Amino acid sequence: MTVTHGDLTIDWLGYATSRITDDEHVVYVDPGRYGVLEGYDARDGDLVLVTHDDHYDPDGIERVAADDAVVCVFEGIDSDEIDRESRPVSELDYRIRRVGIADSFEASGIGIEAISAYNTPEGHTDDDGTPYHPEGEGVGYRLDFDGTAVFYPGDSDVVPEYEGLSADVFLAPIDDAFTMSPDAILDLAERMGAELVVPVHYDTFEALEADDEAFASDARKRGLRVEVLSPEA
Repeated sequence: MTVTHGDLTIDWLGYATSRITDDEHVVYVDPGRYGVLEGYDARDGDLVLVTHDDHYDPDGIERVAADDAVVCVFEGIDSDEIDRESRPVSELDYRIRRVGIADSFEASGIGIEAISAYNTPEGHTDDDGTPYHPEGEGVGYRLDFDGTAVFYPGDSDVVPEYEGLSADVFLAPIDDAFTMSPDAILDLAERMGAELVVPVHYDTFEALEADDEAFASDARKRGLRVEVLSPEA
């Protein structure tokens, strides 16, 4: 199941993995983990983006990236510090770009802005009040497809860095376990002027369970267009 917005076609493949295409580009965001790409082997991505270590999956990258792909990986991702077996970014056989917070650049014909992603002390924290995702350990991405902007925040609460941000398409992480609350998502969608909201990052495992239809209903009451997609791989 896909959704279109203008020249863009968007697929949610499960967990944090989205595929965004237009007539000239194939882009993947946070491909893989938790088996969501099992059996998927498109290897058609011109551009692959990874937001932070929880979403870093070398196998997933290899399932989606074309041989000549540009793979943009947050600079703070270090396989030695990930609590699971993982290969170093340096071993990926692609054109690699390490991305820093607030970097702005172009890759594969797409304009890219990296925006800080983190949980706030007032937002999503563990029992002792420590944010699940501390500031400085991840990014989200705002992508410019020839004037159409897509925003995916990664794992983040709504943070001051979003001030003045605009986006036509909002890939919204609705789990409310490690990311912004549904009400905060809808407030942000309105402020950004989003013309399409696509729920992602939910129902992959128990902690991420969310009611997508309730979210969609609340969004539509605000006059927002929301499309609930079934994961495809």
